[in-house]
Amino acid sequence: IRIGTKIPLAMPQRVTPALCEMLRRYHPLYVSLHVTHPHEITPESAQACERLADAGIPIGSQTVLLKGVNDDPEIVRRLMHELLKIRVRPYYLLQCDPITGSAHFRTRVDSGVEIIGQLRGHTSGYAVPHFIVDTPGGGGKFSLVPDHIDGRDGDDLLITNYEGRTGFRYPDPVG
Repeated sequence: IRIGTKIPLAMPQRVTPALCEMLRRYHPLYVSLHVTHPHEITPESAQACERLADAGIPIGSQTVLLKGVNDDPEIVRRLMHELLKIRVRPYYLLQCDPITGSAHFRTRVDSGVEIIGQLRGHTSGYAVPHFIVDTPGGGGKFSLVPDHIDGRDGDDLLITNYEGRTGFRYPDPVG
């Protein structure tokens, strides 16, 4: 069972010990916390997440990338670090879907890829979510990552690191 919710952030008082005890009986059960900005994390929401985690319920996050709200690498980094502090595993950073009324919030896909690229190498791997696009028409969810493989030279992959420095080699036999 997976529960997608904002309740621990929007109404943390609803995450009572009694609720957590009841949820504990339904393992395996997962909570996907819908969170947009580090300002949503308060002492009360931290306590609500702590109660869920103490009940043995894994909590992952889903964050929609929104233009003018959280489309900045520093804001996303801060959010992911704050989530880890309250025992929430950053899981998805989602491209805003092309739905009616969302055009003013949509960023270019390469903005999300760039944010993930800036997180890698500058923070713990635990703080780097999957960047996801959910394709229209039922195509499904796809994880997009920065491309660091520049090519091949014999049995070596040629790689660019997170700082943009080139010329790194990784042995990768062809045959």
